[in-house]
Amino acid sequence: MTRMTSSARPLLNRRLAEFGTTIFAEMSALALRTGSINLGQGFPDTDGPEEVREAAVRALRDGRGNQYPPGPGVPELRTAVAAHQERRYGLSYDPDTEVLVTAGATEAIAAALLALVEPGDEVVAFEPYYDSYAACIAMAGGTRVPVTLRPHEGSFRLDLDELRAAVTDRTRLLLINTPHNPTGTVLTREELTAIAELAVERDLLVVTDEVYEHLVFDEAEHLPLATFPGMRERTVTIGSAGKTFSFTGWKVGWITAAPGLVSAVRSAKQFLTYVSSGPFQYAVAEALALPDSYFTAFREDMLAKRDLLAAGLADAGFKVFKPAGTYFITTDIRPLGENDGFAFCRALPERAGVVAIPNAVFYDHRKAGAPFVRFAFCKQAGVLEEAVGRLKTLAG
Repeated sequence: MTRMTSSARPLLNRRLAEFGTTIFAEMSALALRTGSINLGQGFPDTDGPEEVREAAVRALRDGRGNQYPPGPGVPELRTAVAAHQERRYGLSYDPDTEVLVTAGATEAIAAALLALVEPGDEVVAFEPYYDSYAACIAMAGGTRVPVTLRPHEGSFRLDLDELRAAVTDRTRLLLINTPHNPTGTVLTREELTAIAELAVERDLLVVTDEVYEHLVFDEAEHLPLATFPGMRERTVTIGSAGKTFSFTGWKVGWITAAPGLVSAVRSAKQFLTYVSSGPFQYAVAEALALPDSYFTAFREDMLAKRDLLAAGLADAGFKVFKPAGTYFITTDIRPLGENDGFAFCRALPERAGVVAIPNAVFYDHRKAGAPFVRFAFCKQAGVLEEAVGRLKTLAG
């Protein structure tokens, strides 16, 4: 006889009750159903460097990583991550005690928050925020405290006074994302200095998501928070191969941090995936050693695509916030006579054959994000040109 579940209690853990199917799944399904160009979900439509893909094939054939890799990650990748941080930013990390490989940046975020946050702790995060931030804070039993980035002179900016006011005696951790998804904001040296001073003054931990570190444009500069005074010992820095090398399906990410922080995060991570992406770890180790010319060409290619899509969106009638980093463009739909991003994005496939994401899903303060819509430009130039042509119908 089947035992019936009590109807008095929902099946889903209450901490996750507010999180249903992600907007990415909904909009990607809509793109498939309507035959629309999907500029919603942020994944490239071409593979990364051939030599990196071949490195993965070689690892598979040589039997490297086909069984469980070491829990912290294969030594070759941990060494490559440490060398990358040293070469790029002058940050010295011990590959054995200060680097941990994860199943993409998403697991790194989850493991860090589960390890470092206890029920009742407050986590300050910038909104709009990557949607897994809210879910991971909830799973850890923490309370998220959003600080809103607001439009100012063509970009979204942080109000440092609002950030300071958000920190209380219950604040455990700051969750920082720069370059910032979805707005494309890159925090300045002055802003990062103020964040570092606040963290030191209030003795806060910081988790900083820097997966778009190699995608900064124009005059912007990526400055890891761990390089600022007093921050190396309190900062967990998250990196990822997916965004930099266009192999998002490999799910190879990592953290760099002081030994105590790495040990704490590893304690949570070992009960999530335990290990993952064995052969791909060897390939990413080779990818991180690619010459500077690769990273320069990658950035220049994305810059050209940014400008192509930004110009097309402006011609279609959107107000465009040209991003200083990432591969997303946030737009304001009010010049088109619209103010509801959800309704606009759900109708856009039928109106123009293009899919985008409503930024309101990344906000606690939904009204603050209501008129903003995000488009991804990490697609082939021909795809972007076709999308721009379709969107011109909105201007009519």
